[in-house]
Amino acid sequence: MSEKTFPLSKTDLEELVRRYPTPFYLYDERGIRENARALSRAFGIFPGFLEYFAVKALPNPFILKILSGEGFGADCSSYAELLLADMAGIRGEKIMFSSNETPAGEYKAARDAGAVINLDDFTHIEYLERHVGIPELISCRYNPGAAKSGNDIIGKPTEAKYGFTRDQILRAYPLLAEKGARRFGIHTMVASNELFLGYHIETARMLFELAVEIKEKTGLALEFINLGGGVGIPYKIEDQAVDYRELAGGIEDLYRRIIAPAGLGSLRIRLEWGRAITGPHGWLVSTAIHTKSIYREYIGLDSCMADLMRPALYGAYHHITVAGKETAPPAETYDVVGSLCENNDKFAIQRRLPKINPGDFVIIHDAGAHGRAMGFNYNGKLRCGELLLRSDGTVMQIRRPETVEDYFATLDKEAVKNFKGNL
Repeated sequence: MSEKTFPLSKTDLEELVRRYPTPFYLYDERGIRENARALSRAFGIFPGFLEYFAVKALPNPFILKILSGEGFGADCSSYAELLLADMAGIRGEKIMFSSNETPAGEYKAARDAGAVINLDDFTHIEYLERHVGIPELISCRYNPGAAKSGNDIIGKPTEAKYGFTRDQILRAYPLLAEKGARRFGIHTMVASNELFLGYHIETARMLFELAVEIKEKTGLALEFINLGGGVGIPYKIEDQAVDYRELAGGIEDLYRRIIAPAGLGSLRIRLEWGRAITGPHGWLVSTAIHTKSIYREYIGLDSCMADLMRPALYGAYHHITVAGKETAPPAETYDVVGSLCENNDKFAIQRRLPKINPGDFVIIHDAGAHGRAMGFNYNGKLRCGELLLRSDGTVMQIRRPETVEDYFATLDKEAVKNFKGNL
């Protein structure tokens, strides 16, 4: 079972909203730090262990600085994410650059930053060499195809656009060595938000066996294995969180039985968790502004799917509570919705909740990853800001809400004024 809590009382929240009107994201620094330390303790059994936090999950340099302070690196997939890592003081090989269909300019930026480049396709070897050059340390992303199942969010590996096939992987490393690479890694990402412990242990087995095969067939020893991300969080109360120590122990057992006997005992373990690190420690805080009673009962919020699109995109579940009514029994069945001109702009569908009145604060839980990061401006909606609850109990704004001026900033207003619409 997963307990769903919010770090502020209703009185504290009312005071905060006077300074920062809803909607906003609130992140808990203490919770993020404690979670990061729990991961580091569990996987500290592996020498040289490093977690590359997936920047795409929560691309805010304040959060990245917190995680950098806990010893984390950064997993980046774009030029902007490389810049965010640099702003947070994360540089060099503490950056893993995992992208796909990558423009030459982004490969150059990653090379200039000293990041570990993780190639997504066999043809990118020649492309990288032509535009940037082959670095000494290089990684390749493996797609196991039918050898591994995916899940609903990321899809089946056979249908995924990512990675090298097994045959391509075995041809890639000798070719990279011919072109000057001397240090090698391998990476995979085959699931997203997966809570089954055995799935992740079997992913490690798959990569460990492949590392042995690479050595036997090419004579090249990998320096690291990046097991990717994909570890889920308990979005539902009945979900069970992944036990970090149990997971690390299961992987260690495979390491002893597969890696060490093959003479690869110095092989390092890497992760690129994002959701699991910050997801449970962020909330989207909104105010109920309308009720609607037609064929269903509706609660309209001052936020919308432009602020949190996961429920609309994946049918994802997010637990919802009402400030001050946490212990009140469910009294109504609601669709909790936003104001976007899309009928799938719903945070919850037919959800049993306490009676909600306009003015109530509605808390959407487990929004600390892939929430604000996936926001957009359809309908001219402006993305909300982000607040950080510091470990000392103070709150600071780490990203202001967007303004109308931001929305129009990329337009040349003078050109619009002078433009003649008629031919």
